[in-house]
Amino acid sequence: QVQFVESGGGLVQPGGSLRLSCVGSRTIFSQYAMGWYRQAPGRKRDLVAGIFINGVTEYVDSVKGRFTIFRDNANNTVYLQMNSLKPEDTAVYYCNRVPSPWDWGQGTQVTVSS
Repeated sequence: QVQFVESGGGLVQPGGSLRLSCVGSRTIFSQYAMGWYRQAPGRKRDLVAGIFINGVTEYVDSVKGRFTIFRDNANNTVYLQMNSLKPEDTAVYYCNRVPSPWDWGQGTQVTVSS
């Protein structure tokens, strides 16, 4: 198991940017594909961005061109750069392994509102 600590969320106006960070507790972090998931109120948790061991990335259509996922394996950290944020991006964001997530962290709340 790996424990995760997510940070970087907050309140931002539409069109704004945030960078989320996720630190994993173990060095084996670098051996797995990782992703950022989000869960909006009343909805299920969904994967929105993933990064493979070789650095290849994938995104759901709703965030393509606006979000960028990248990783720093030396520091067991995965980032999510979010630009041009929209109200529908409001959710709690989590990082975890892709697929077959381990235990979930606390997540970080992102609220996009004017």
